[in-house]
Amino acid sequence: MAEKKYNDLQLAILAQKPVFIRALVFTFIISLLMLAPSIYMLEVYDRVVNSRNWVTLLMLTLVVILAYGVMESLDWARSRMLWDAGVDFERRLGGTAFKTVFESCVRRLPAVSIQPLQDVRILRDFHSSGSLTGMMDAPAALVFLVALFFIHPLLGVMSIVSALIQALIGYMTEKGTRRHLSDANGASISAYNYAVDGLRNAQVIKGMGMLSGVHARWLQRQNRMLASQAVASDKAGGYAALAKMVQMSAGSLMLGAGCWLLVEGLFTGSSGLLIIASIFGGRVLAPIVQVIGSWKVVVGARDAYARLDSLLNDISLRQPGMPLPPPQGHLSVEGVVAAAPGSNLAVLKGLTFQVPAGKTLAIVGPSASGKSTLAQVMVGVWPAANGKVRLDGVDIHPWNKMELGPYVGYLPQDVELFEGTVAENIARFQVDDMGRVEEVARLVGLHETILALPRGYETDIGEEGCVLSGGQRQRVGLARALYGNPRFVVLDEPNSSLDEQGEQALLDTLQLLKSRGVTVVVVTHRTNALQVADLMLVLFEGQIRFFGPRDEVLMALQRASAQASTGGSPAPGGASRALPA
Repeated sequence: MAEKKYNDLQLAILAQKPVFIRALVFTFIISLLMLAPSIYMLEVYDRVVNSRNWVTLLMLTLVVILAYGVMESLDWARSRMLWDAGVDFERRLGGTAFKTVFESCVRRLPAVSIQPLQDVRILRDFHSSGSLTGMMDAPAALVFLVALFFIHPLLGVMSIVSALIQALIGYMTEKGTRRHLSDANGASISAYNYAVDGLRNAQVIKGMGMLSGVHARWLQRQNRMLASQAVASDKAGGYAALAKMVQMSAGSLMLGAGCWLLVEGLFTGSSGLLIIASIFGGRVLAPIVQVIGSWKVVVGARDAYARLDSLLNDISLRQPGMPLPPPQGHLSVEGVVAAAPGSNLAVLKGLTFQVPAGKTLAIVGPSASGKSTLAQVMVGVWPAANGKVRLDGVDIHPWNKMELGPYVGYLPQDVELFEGTVAENIARFQVDDMGRVEEVARLVGLHETILALPRGYETDIGEEGCVLSGGQRQRVGLARALYGNPRFVVLDEPNSSLDEQGEQALLDTLQLLKSRGVTVVVVTHRTNALQVADLMLVLFEGQIRFFGPRDEVLMALQRASAQASTGGSPAPGGASRALPA
């Protein structure tokens, strides 16, 4: 029989099993000790009032105070135990959830958000919630139920009937609130994500006067969440009040039934047992009432578990394979067909070419020809639907990026910097070697600019590098791509935001990389970068129109342009217009 496989969520919960067992034992003892006040009251009336013995009163008082101390100590220990279990759960699962969210963003899956990280927090908090301790009271409630049958079967039957009524109320609570709570949670997630997107694009929204429209869209989601939550809260509150009424009524009815049994001579025990029976009846129903009273928390934890379980089952993180030697930089693209993640529309259509180690390749072509898609496939960010991209003969996509990353430099078309210092961003948030950081900053012509910042390399650049200009952000991104010892560098439009001085620094950098034997791929619309290229590739509608040594490709483009101007075959997508005739 095949062994059942658990995902990381299930494994994180199973790891808490010993803690839950100890907490159950503590809860059982606490439930028994909660009877101490009632037993103390009965003993005082039965023994002290009749005997007038103050020594008995003193001993009973000391015993009940000791019981209180033990009960509160166990309650504190249980709370601490469950809180630590929640923290341990988050520690075990938090990293996996973060990596899974990251992977879903890379794959551009629909409805990607940071909600899974919030779901981990919801489940962490549920560990120490009253809902969970209420569920843990169930074993003690069964003991009280058995005790009621020993006192008198009728009282036991009445307790079972009351429990069934409470269970029915719980079912009605679930049925009446589930859809509304799920709608409220969905609307809350949608409103949060919309607000985050709005803040990320705050400058565009303000500059184009879009605030009122964006606010109205956010308010629509927020109002939907509030309306659903209000309906759910009204229904849950009504059922919780009904559950409490049933609990209080059950205690009184059982006491009344006990008195009737006593009057009719059908009860042979002492009258004090009737009070005990009434208390036991309340303890049997207490766990159900507590869970119903905090039903919103239960539903929130259940939905969080379902979302996480579905996400972890749908997205499997690649496990690192055996270590591989550092790459030298020989690039081989073999029949690559690729589409944007989540799309079936092929952007790249059967590309095949090679770039020897240490050579520089320039990729040109009109907009939407697939240049940026090719760049992302070459660094292993996006997978190829068919074909392979190999670095030194190894498929680059499944290659462990923690192992390969230091040898790869990548500058995307839209440069993304992260909250932190300039040095941290350049050093890829690793243990930064300031000597290497300054070296690469000088390499891209950024050192003097950084020194002019308020705190130099320790300047906090803010969210998405908001304190830097577009050209500064691009050069910081370029420095990050070149930090360390990369052997394969892909630069997507590295000069799009650079001035003349910055572009010259880029050319000097490319020349230096070539002298160091680094394989470089430059995606560009500008002709200056062609000065340092050894090879050139022209893309048109996801296919290779020209590839080979730079000068040969330029000559081929000139011939194609000449044919087009004399009425022959048209130049491919006008690519030659971006090159010198």
